[in-house]
Amino acid sequence: MATISNKEVFLKGIIRENPVFVILLGLCPTLGVTSTAINGLGMGIATLFVLVMSNVVISSVKSLIPDKVRIPAFIVIIAAFVTVVQLLMAAYTPALNDQLGLFIPLIVVNCIVLGRAEAFASRNTVVSSILDGLGMGVGFTLALTLLGSIRELLGSLSIFGWKFAEADGMLVFVLAPGAFITLGFIIAIMSWLKNRNPV
Repeated sequence: MATISNKEVFLKGIIRENPVFVILLGLCPTLGVTSTAINGLGMGIATLFVLVMSNVVISSVKSLIPDKVRIPAFIVIIAAFVTVVQLLMAAYTPALNDQLGLFIPLIVVNCIVLGRAEAFASRNTVVSSILDGLGMGVGFTLALTLLGSIRELLGSLSIFGWKFAEADGMLVFVLAPGAFITLGFIIAIMSWLKNRNPV
């Protein structure tokens, strides 16, 4: 099996294996919370923290976890960091915590987090696992922030809460169908660009 460099481990989550735009994982929070750019950014940062920290712990204790309880053990580790994130957000960013609501505890069962724990952190070194978590987390954060920015821009004529026009935007983009429409167009554009410039 060919080994890849730490740089490639980090970059693959941002570009080549972006969790949202390429692998299509974590679509529940992606579609549910990205009505604004700040919601997308907040959810992305929360997930990034959980990804990195759970990858570190799982990579460190992987040899101590029996195979029969591997997945439950991973879920307990991930849940501990999700609890930390939720308490910190409730204390320091209560408005954002209220906006994200149930999607914060649902990070525990997010396919990206559990998938990276199983597919990468449980089989690699701590350093590689940190870089993998950072890459996937940054890729997820960028995807959610981009999606939220486009939806807020078109739906409310504002960006990060700053309204730059008195007129109303297209309401559909701040509603659930707007998430599907925007995500579909972004994926289509990325596929078109990839086909024009194959790696």
